[in-house]
Amino acid sequence: METDPIVTQMPSPKKAAAPKTKNHGADAHRLGDFTTDWRVLRVTAVALVVSLCGVLSGIILLRLIRLVTNIAYFGQFTFADLKIGHSPLGYFIVLVPVIGSIIVGLMARYGSEKIRGHGMPEAIEAILLGRSRLDAKVTVLKPLSSAIAIGTGGPFGAEGPIIVTGGAIGSLIAQLLPTTDNERKTLLVAGAAAGMTTVFGTPVAAILLAVEVLLFEWTPRSFIPVAASAILADVVRTSLHLSYLPTPLFPFVGTVDVSLSGLGLWVVIGILSGLLSCLLTQMVYSCEDGFKKLPIHWMWWPMVGGFVVGIGGLFDPRALSVGYDNIAHLLQGGVLPASALLLLVVKAIIWSVALGSGTSGGVVAPLLIMGGGMGAALSSFLPAASPGFWALLGMAATMGGTMRAPLTAIFFAAELTGNPHVLLPLLAACGASYTLTVLLMKRDILTEKVARRGHHLAREYRVDLFMLTRADEVMATNVETLQDTMTLHAATAFLLDQSSHPSFPVVDATGHVIGIINPPTVLGWRRAGSHRTSMLAELFAGNKVPVAYPDEYLESLADRMTSANVAYLPVVSREDSRLVGYLGWKDLMRIRAKIHAEEQQRITFFHWRH
Repeated sequence: METDPIVTQMPSPKKAAAPKTKNHGADAHRLGDFTTDWRVLRVTAVALVVSLCGVLSGIILLRLIRLVTNIAYFGQFTFADLKIGHSPLGYFIVLVPVIGSIIVGLMARYGSEKIRGHGMPEAIEAILLGRSRLDAKVTVLKPLSSAIAIGTGGPFGAEGPIIVTGGAIGSLIAQLLPTTDNERKTLLVAGAAAGMTTVFGTPVAAILLAVEVLLFEWTPRSFIPVAASAILADVVRTSLHLSYLPTPLFPFVGTVDVSLSGLGLWVVIGILSGLLSCLLTQMVYSCEDGFKKLPIHWMWWPMVGGFVVGIGGLFDPRALSVGYDNIAHLLQGGVLPASALLLLVVKAIIWSVALGSGTSGGVVAPLLIMGGGMGAALSSFLPAASPGFWALLGMAATMGGTMRAPLTAIFFAAELTGNPHVLLPLLAACGASYTLTVLLMKRDILTEKVARRGHHLAREYRVDLFMLTRADEVMATNVETLQDTMTLHAATAFLLDQSSHPSFPVVDATGHVIGIINPPTVLGWRRAGSHRTSMLAELFAGNKVPVAYPDEYLESLADRMTSANVAYLPVVSREDSRLVGYLGWKDLMRIRAKIHAEEQQRITFFHWRH
């Protein structure tokens, strides 16, 4: 005759609370501030090779842009620094960007569509969704198409294509080696940082760009190789003594007067730059939406954009091509407000149209020129300052707001000018611009393109609460258990009557866990021919139960549950291995409620007495 099920229930938390231990036992030796191990040195060694390749590719691209410019506008095969404004073509310069855009469109159509645009969204997408693998075609076609687009007058900077090319080189080298996805990502970003450093000589800003835009993490395993890559790139760049790559690239020798009124004006410039950032982002994607409505293949869109660029070049030739000279003139204070305003308007129009059409080129230099143009145009309404000071604030704040990378923009401007005294006003202006764009725009100019492809990005990095929360903080302590003397038939009947949860720990007379019973386990036993009168102690004989300890952190427990393919873990005491709690996936998800409470609940801890 079958006996009644033997079910016991552990006391409630008030009667038998789980022990509150402080990270003793095995975890005390395993856990640390970081998870990085010695393998980071191997990755760093590879990153140094990537850096050298990135520097070489950057120098080649810069030279190639100059060569294409001289051929297209002067008919000369030379690397001399010839100015587009001195071209003998006259009104025919309108056709040069059109021809260059047609070539780029054909390369994108029959080569690789990934060369379209400035490339940063594609790098982000490859990192987050493509296991950091970039096509070998991109390594060749991206710099070549960019050289043609920029050399024929495209209003872009060379830094974007160089960053993407350096990243592609890092990805390809990583694909040739046995690397993890995270290591491949690190090498991709190391190449990108080397590329940016090659153009501007700003290793600190390149590292910060990696952290704020590309890595999507802040860990030693990525920081060390990326930093090494950027540092080596700057050393090599400086050692080559190239006349077109001085350090600093755009010297600014002005001084800064610190005052409350000055602080207010720095913030005003930042707010105006933030508004400009929103406007530029909207212009780019409005143009992109407009091109999608055209009844022609996207291969021909750059041709239409090239025609607009050519028309813009008639109004102001300075707006064409890379325009690094414009940045230098703005920082020297040699551009009149009216002239700066014209440069801003023309550059904004042709840049947004060309970028929206899918032409290949970068965004950093154009943002600097447009932000600097705004600052210079406003200088006549602002108090007197060192020549180029207001333009400098406009440059950095516009870049920081548009790319949502304020730290990158701050140190980029300081390194670019070689003037650390401007850090405080840069911090105020970039902080104000960043605040405004975060509040007004859901996405920035980089993530908007990724979002339009159906992918959501979150750029808020926080400490993982799974690494801070112990099992005893979320586990259930009022646990129903089954005795090992229960028969298989009785256990089956018990499970059929349950609706709260399908899994229960089985314990012996001393309170030690011998197994976890659930419907799939019972079904397996019945299919194996186990008799209905068999006791659970017999069925679980020799079974090894994965367990958790009260002081273990949820990060390791989640990994353990995944590797063991279980939905619940019994929590046992380290002292005597008795059951003290039960932990399931639902308990792990309580962390979400904790995060929500921390962000939503407003509590006053001090109250005024009346």
